[in-house]
Amino acid sequence: MRLVPLAAAAAVAAAFLVPATASAAPAVHNYPILSLGCLSRQAPATGVTTHETVTSGGLEREYLLHLPAGYQPFHPTPVVMAFHGRKGDGSDIEAFSGIDNLDAIAVYPVGVKGEADQRAWESAPYAAEGVDDVKFVSDLLDKLQATLCVDPNRIFATGKSNGAGFVSLLACQLPFRIAAFGTIAGAFYPGTTTGCSTSAPAPIVDFHGTADPTIVYTGDVSHGVPTPALMDWAQNWATHNHCATGPTQTAIGTDVLQFSWSSCAQHADVTHYRIIGAGHTWPGELVDSGPGSATQTVKATQVIWDFFNAHPLTAHL
Repeated sequence: MRLVPLAAAAAVAAAFLVPATASAAPAVHNYPILSLGCLSRQAPATGVTTHETVTSGGLEREYLLHLPAGYQPFHPTPVVMAFHGRKGDGSDIEAFSGIDNLDAIAVYPVGVKGEADQRAWESAPYAAEGVDDVKFVSDLLDKLQATLCVDPNRIFATGKSNGAGFVSLLACQLPFRIAAFGTIAGAFYPGTTTGCSTSAPAPIVDFHGTADPTIVYTGDVSHGVPTPALMDWAQNWATHNHCATGPTQTAIGTDVLQFSWSSCAQHADVTHYRIIGAGHTWPGELVDSGPGSATQTVKATQVIWDFFNAHPLTAHL
């Protein structure tokens, strides 16, 4: 069971008494918040994607929102946030991932333009300077929970490339707000570990191709900064999560190896999928997701969804 410090426990109690949109609480919320949107009688459009905005850090931030066809105003529903890679805009990861097909509120946040006028996320060397994307995620979740019926125990984050690197940063900084994390072809720059040395364990599942030309599987230098070998990165997370067992290796088909660490502190399991010969792509892609080949042996979206469902926040608070 994940142990919450006294200060955080007090904040959790306060969160159930103060509306998520309260202007008196501008800080990043790293604790569960009651979804007052469950009291709303409004029935938003379902089965379609809409373009939305929220103000954060003095900026009007964009995101795409897709409610599942079965969404009901009084029924707490999971949230899956999916973060695009550099140059993306949310619609790309929506198209190739198929996350809209899950029984979840799908949210596709949009990064701010940084180096070369390309959208990116905090933690990367090419991201816009001075933009607090962790705060943006906190503010976005506050808005979602104030307006929609969100299950606060089943808020999840996934992403690809630079978006995956940012998800890793969120795992370090919001482990009491977001239940579990999924990363694909991750660009794990040094900035993605900010806050990890003192953060709580967090469940995480990762996928990476051995022939990725953008973020090299065995480690390399990207944009002038080092990126780790993926097995080292996964082992570091397993060590951080105090996993007692693993990695256990399992072959899936002819091109996928699964490495699993378990018996981890606070139910924070770690799983890594090595995709033999795959490029900078999303396993099980529905449309082209990047350079190189993409396996169909495993479907990342379904594997991530199963992992998420097995790791609600209540399992490790």
